[in-house]
Amino acid sequence: MSDPLLFEDTFTITAINAQKYDRVSRLTCTSNDASLTFTLDVNSELYPCAVGESLSLAIASTLSLDGKEDTRASWREVSMGDATLADDYDYVCHGKVYRFEEGATKDTMAVFVSFGGLLLYLEGPYKKLAPLRIDHVYLLLKK
Repeated sequence: MSDPLLFEDTFTITAINAQKYDRVSRLTCTSNDASLTFTLDVNSELYPCAVGESLSLAIASTLSLDGKEDTRASWREVSMGDATLADDYDYVCHGKVYRFEEGATKDTMAVFVSFGGLLLYLEGPYKKLAPLRIDHVYLLLKK
């Protein structure tokens, strides 16, 4: 089987904007080597964060540990008894990759993902983000 993780890196929260919506904060983060940045909307009631905290962000094609495609009728059934990738993380979302753009330099790209209205904008080296060229992904966060 294949590795379910398409992308994984550690980031530091550089800014939080919680002014626009109740219970939603927009996190701005930079990777430890400063090659990647992301902006992510999170439910701040479920996952409170603070500037300066370190986050591990992973994006996976499936939550199955062996990399098999999900066979459940709904992603909500994922915790029905079997061990999954989600067990190792604090905050998990399922979403749709809806847009790609060229980044600020020729070797970078930007990926846009929607998690039911909560958005992710991830920018970094094309080499690291190219595996995200699929339709549906899981976002996994832990501190």
